[in-house]
Amino acid sequence: MTPPPDCASDFSAAAFAPVTVPGSLHASDASRNSDALGRDLAGTAAAIAADVSRLVRPRIALMVLATVVASMWLTAGRGVGGPALFWLLVGTTLVAASSSIANQILERDADRLMPRTARRPIAAGRLSVPAAVMLATLLVAAGGLMITLAAGWQPAAAALTTWILYVAVYTPMKMRSPLNTAVGAVSGALPVAIGWLAADGPERLAAGDAAGTLAVAALATVLYLWQFPHFMAIAWLYRSQYAAAGMRMLTVDDPSGLRAAGQALAASLAMVPVSLVLAVPSGSIRLFLAAAIASLVYAVATVGFAVRRDDASARTLLFTSLGSLLALLTASVVFGPPA
Repeated sequence: MTPPPDCASDFSAAAFAPVTVPGSLHASDASRNSDALGRDLAGTAAAIAADVSRLVRPRIALMVLATVVASMWLTAGRGVGGPALFWLLVGTTLVAASSSIANQILERDADRLMPRTARRPIAAGRLSVPAAVMLATLLVAAGGLMITLAAGWQPAAAALTTWILYVAVYTPMKMRSPLNTAVGAVSGALPVAIGWLAADGPERLAAGDAAGTLAVAALATVLYLWQFPHFMAIAWLYRSQYAAAGMRMLTVDDPSGLRAAGQALAASLAMVPVSLVLAVPSGSIRLFLAAAIASLVYAVATVGFAVRRDDASARTLLFTSLGSLLALLTASVVFGPPA
């Protein structure tokens, strides 16, 4: 049995200890406490910001917004702008954020098994599933309402269709079939319809103005094809993690990478002539050249991946995919409104 402490010696020490009177703290102590509090608050804010970023994946949302703006611009040219555009984009952002949260709710068990996703808030348990469900529901409802008020029910329907296809079809399909990329590519191209409908594309087409619709159709096809090399590069880089999580990526079903390389190469080569169609309605030589260069560079990177099928070529393809898409969307906005 542990003997009790020497109470007498404790009492004596306490009797002669200096007494601190409230308000007599040195300025340096107060400063240190303030600095520590500031660091704690900054650390907490940084952690919250990191979790929000992991939850809503802002880079994907930005790509969706860029797609919507580009499709509106190709449809209506300088008629795009104003408060309606702002609220349309805010609503689209909310729907995109909701789809990301819903995706992570469904994939939380698989996310825990992959280092690249294990720190996501839902997978790590920092955000409960009921709270995440409530948040995703509120965001998609608010986003759909906002799009409806800003641009009408048709763009809102396109946004909700994208949400359903991504969450209810593509996400569960990742555990069942390597064809999931083909379905995911559709949901990635659908935001083009949001912009086209918001810019009165059907009415313009019915009135005989087919130029904008042709450009938007080319953009949608480009976005669909673009996603195959992009996703195959990611699937190759994280193939072991996908396998551990039980996801049926093509690189998991075929570890040689031949099938993934074949799909990526076919899509990138098909993307070259389709991207050139973007320039037809506007008659812009500059858009033609920009589309040709961006798509050819992308095709060359895909050929490199198809031949080598290693991490270095996959990483090069991944970064090239982002650069080529940015170049195409920028050139479409700068040079692409129909003449």
